[in-house]
Amino acid sequence: MIEHYLVDYMYVLVFLTVGIASALGMLVISRLIAPRGGYSKTYETYECGMDTYDTAWNVRFDISYYLYALIFLAFDVDVLFLFPAATAFDKISAARGISEIFIFVGILSLAIVYAWVKGVFTWPSRRKVY
Repeated sequence: MIEHYLVDYMYVLVFLTVGIASALGMLVISRLIAPRGGYSKTYETYECGMDTYDTAWNVRFDISYYLYALIFLAFDVDVLFLFPAATAFDKISAARGISEIFIFVGILSLAIVYAWVKGVFTWPSRRKVY
């Protein structure tokens, strides 16, 4: 019986050793074959293909970016409920499961309607800052 446990631990040890060795091997190989020099632009901050014009502390974002992030989080939480509900669907009655899912999606839809009414999805006209 004890030999059985030792064999299981040996499998874990082998997988752990192979995983660490492969990760370190990739780091060593990339260190060996990577080019050494670089351009001066390599070390600059990348901002969507545009040249940087100020430090990161002086850049202000519009509030609509944060509102989009909050709406994304609301629908990201949607998956946290719908996936377990779908996997446990065979353990409850069909009418109850479907009604709970529709109620949950309906409440999340109200969040979108609320954001739409508040004008979150309309971008304000912005002037260019140079």
